[in-house]
Amino acid sequence: MFSRETYINRRQVLKKAMGSGLIILPGNEEVGMNYRDNIYHFRQDSSFLYYAGIDRPSLFLIIDIDADLEILFGDNLTIEQTVWVGPQDSLNSDAEKTGITTVQPFSFVEAVLKNAVQQKRAIHFLSPYRAAITLKLSSWLDIHPNEIAKKSSIPLSKAIIAQRSYKTNEELIEIEKAVDITAAMHLKAIQSARPGMTEYEIAGQVEGTAISLGGHLAFPTILTVNGQYLHNHAGSNVLKEGQLVLCDCGAENNMRYAGDMTRTFPVSKTFTTQQKEIYNIVLKAEEAAIATLKPGTFFKDSHLTACKEILTGLKSLGLVKGDLDEAVAAGAHTLFFQCGLGHMMGMDVHDMENIGEEYVGYTETLKKSTEFGLKSLRLAKELEEGFVLTVEPGIYFIPELIDQWQAENKYSEFINYDKVQAYRNFGGIRIEEDFLITKESYKLLGKPLAKTAEDIEALRNY
Repeated sequence: MFSRETYINRRQVLKKAMGSGLIILPGNEEVGMNYRDNIYHFRQDSSFLYYAGIDRPSLFLIIDIDADLEILFGDNLTIEQTVWVGPQDSLNSDAEKTGITTVQPFSFVEAVLKNAVQQKRAIHFLSPYRAAITLKLSSWLDIHPNEIAKKSSIPLSKAIIAQRSYKTNEELIEIEKAVDITAAMHLKAIQSARPGMTEYEIAGQVEGTAISLGGHLAFPTILTVNGQYLHNHAGSNVLKEGQLVLCDCGAENNMRYAGDMTRTFPVSKTFTTQQKEIYNIVLKAEEAAIATLKPGTFFKDSHLTACKEILTGLKSLGLVKGDLDEAVAAGAHTLFFQCGLGHMMGMDVHDMENIGEEYVGYTETLKKSTEFGLKSLRLAKELEEGFVLTVEPGIYFIPELIDQWQAENKYSEFINYDKVQAYRNFGGIRIEEDFLITKESYKLLGKPLAKTAEDIEALRNY
């Protein structure tokens, strides 16, 4: 946990922002994989953890702003539970560490909320992402399950996002710990991969590195020789000479803060000439986007900077033609770069997106695009000091997309499809790092990890 004062101050800021009413923050519960007692790895809800600080299942926080009362609902372990999992600090002891003075049994939640409903009090809750919480809120608040998300509190969503978006120094220390573990995971992948190994084997070593360093996976590892598909998780594919491996992985440290990085490396000891050409285009796009990072910059503009740089490089290879500003405006770059440049990062690897992506990355005046490519840009708004985000451009040669667009003659004024077809079996390349927006510029988070083609090859010199 952070200090007691940290959690007290966080709740005070939230109460001031909301003004009145009841704020309810459910913690997560344990979930069975294939039967009740064989559980998935427990992950506490990030907003509950942010304000209550207690990382254990089956808890519920109610903040009564008008009565200036904070109640933590939950139960201590029974002796039978202790037999299986060992002793645990009392809930009162954990609550005291976060400045919560009132603790009641979990069974009391229902009566408190039903009483608030009868009194027609304003009740604020976030849209739940787990069915168990949806059903509990439905029962306690007398709202049909299909209506729960619609009845969630937009003011609460915006207030929490406004608070969690700005990372404090103590949070940055934890994020950098997670990023350093993430870098070690990548180093393990780059140095251990050999022809004849499966993706599973390397992904297992990556996850083992996270666990051995006191962390856990922030998300399922993307490790693939088919890097043209953006979120292709590790499988049974066998690595072969001449292929590329794309590894996108991240650690979550014991305070639940995340890292998120991507590296692409050759199965062979060196990149081929063609691979190095594309790799250097992606690297140049990343560096161009990074150079734009500072308070006042719209991240959408950083994204478009990377898009143009990608087309500039591809034009030098003959794959693209015409006016590049017009090509980007038309969306021709999305044949090669179909996703967004990056996203906010913190306690969630895609920070706070469960609360509302339209509030995290956009504003009342800047709305999300519905166009292919731009609609996948999770962060577009003006950057501010204290934001933590990823920068992750890539080039992806997707055979199915190439064939469809060529058949449609789409963007033929900008794309030389005959040249592009020569890359249809190339795969994909992505490079990703994590950054803090500082007062005047940016800071790379964590220990630097090799990212030039030459430095990657040096690590592959087995």
